[in-house]
Amino acid sequence: MQFHHHGYVSGDPRIHEPGGTGVDRPAELPDTVDVLIVGSGPAGMIAAAQLAQFPNVVTRLVERRPGRLAIGQADGIQARSVETFQAFGFAERIIAEAYRITEMAFWKPDPADPSRIVRTARPVDDPTGVSEFPHLIVNQARVLDYFAEVAAHSPSRLTPDYGYEFVGLQVGEGEHPVAVTLRRTAGPDEGAERVVHAKYVVGADGARSKVREAIGCHLAGDQANHAWGVMDALAVTDFPDIRTKCSIQSEAGNILLIPREGGYLFRMYVDLGEVRPDDNGAVRSTTIDQIIAKANAILHPYTLDVRNVAWHSVYEVGHRLTDRFDDVLPHELGMRTPRVFITGDACHTHSAKAGQGMNVSMQDGFNIGWKLGHVLDGRAPEALLATYSAERQVVAKDLIDFDKEWSTLMAKKPEEFASPSELEDFYVRTAEFPAGFMTQYSPSLIVGEAAHQDLAGGFPIGKRFKSAPVERVCDGNPVHLGHHARADGRWRIYVFADEAAAGQPSAVADLAEWMLSAPESPLAATPEGADPDAWFDVKVIYQQDHTAVDLGVVPETFLPRVGPFGLIDYEKIYASDPEHDIFAERGIDRGGAMVVVRPDQYVAHVLPLTATDELTAFFRPILALTSLAR
Repeated sequence: MQFHHHGYVSGDPRIHEPGGTGVDRPAELPDTVDVLIVGSGPAGMIAAAQLAQFPNVVTRLVERRPGRLAIGQADGIQARSVETFQAFGFAERIIAEAYRITEMAFWKPDPADPSRIVRTARPVDDPTGVSEFPHLIVNQARVLDYFAEVAAHSPSRLTPDYGYEFVGLQVGEGEHPVAVTLRRTAGPDEGAERVVHAKYVVGADGARSKVREAIGCHLAGDQANHAWGVMDALAVTDFPDIRTKCSIQSEAGNILLIPREGGYLFRMYVDLGEVRPDDNGAVRSTTIDQIIAKANAILHPYTLDVRNVAWHSVYEVGHRLTDRFDDVLPHELGMRTPRVFITGDACHTHSAKAGQGMNVSMQDGFNIGWKLGHVLDGRAPEALLATYSAERQVVAKDLIDFDKEWSTLMAKKPEEFASPSELEDFYVRTAEFPAGFMTQYSPSLIVGEAAHQDLAGGFPIGKRFKSAPVERVCDGNPVHLGHHARADGRWRIYVFADEAAAGQPSAVADLAEWMLSAPESPLAATPEGADPDAWFDVKVIYQQDHTAVDLGVVPETFLPRVGPFGLIDYEKIYASDPEHDIFAERGIDRGGAMVVVRPDQYVAHVLPLTATDELTAFFRPILALTSLAR
């Protein structure tokens, strides 16, 4: 964490000074806004937290509830999400209060007595080390709290406007073309309606989304005709793995057991069996006592004495996806800019057992958040916004395909498996997907072609930037390279040096000089008067260890002067850790390479150190409203 560059900070450095719209932010919802977010679920809150980093953008978030969410239904936090929390500055705190999944136990009927269950396997949760961050369980409400804190402490001072229900919208003309009708759901004026005019609207209002309905999108898909009862419970039991994530298969049905944060609470997904075609929703009236009784039958010979139920529900597995994630109709593609976007459950629904709903929804919100920020802040053309639907719809389709397979396996009877280890084999084999690391965006306006991928094989273009240990030169501290990146809306260019030492003639020295002085350099797009790294965070990683890098001869590009006092930022210069050589671990060519990373942590391009023309060509259409286009 860096602070003091604007003067001495005596209080909490996470609370920024108000700036832009945050200086005199009105308490009441204004009549016109730049972005109106509907819904304060995971997708809406992360979009708000990201947009809050753009203090010149007027962002408001409306929520029909009168206040914060008290009990959330989602709880699984995949490692990709924890990486995202790191970018927003609260990973360490949420890890401390969460339950950490390190392995999963599989229980099946005892071959000697099938009426009893026995443990058959305990595979580790992340066998390949796909991330340095853990797989967590924590209530969705706490995740929302942390994002709300980030937004409230940002220069924008963004806080939700509770007690507003979305009624409808119309897209017209003018500077604020989206007219949104809202109805008060709380307060002395409950029931009153008003219209807010916005440049853009983000619908994050759940599976029954009215924003989705307003733009003519429909969820299409199917039901799996299988029902599950779910409960968050406190209980006394002799089941030995009550604090371990478990898949339990017995002759009486199946259970997915997920321990919760706090050391005592756990969640059980209890198999209620096949749903008859003529059920007409009757299974949803299954009582909590019936769910507990079924759980006890499945757990035999163990017993479950439930003392308290914090929350419970019954649901039927369904998989649905919308045909588009914005308001641009198929025949309008390329002809107009989207004005309304939908995120999270508003555009994709699936079972809860893969732990993907909240995680994928947050990546939806992160994706659209920085893009809206760039367009409204004058950093990028409106064409950038078309990439949201193009990128995230593919991810949602892949998720639903995966979840269909996983939820089908979870519902199988023991005798229906092709082999006794089929379920746990699938769990281990597909670990990277539910962890959130199989997303790979295709070449587009903001993802380059893979012509030079061989220069950095460990940073696949289109996939998230996988961090690795390095040494920070200024103080010799061992750090993770990716952990220094914040969700501040900046592009990042990681310059992996050639074998020459700092100060010697090299491709790095030439590149650094070009970046700083050439009018066609992306850095030239930075507005006059802003810090030189306001739009681009450029870091260098030398192949030598930190003792062999002389800060006095490192190019000025990597030592920008920031803040009103022109102080030098020393935390952009890194060296290879001799015990964890990043060049070897990430397959980086010893001749060096540039790795360009998007504001949402996905690798946008890999280029040689000499490829200045290609770097300019990549950023020219992205920065089309700036000096780079001239």
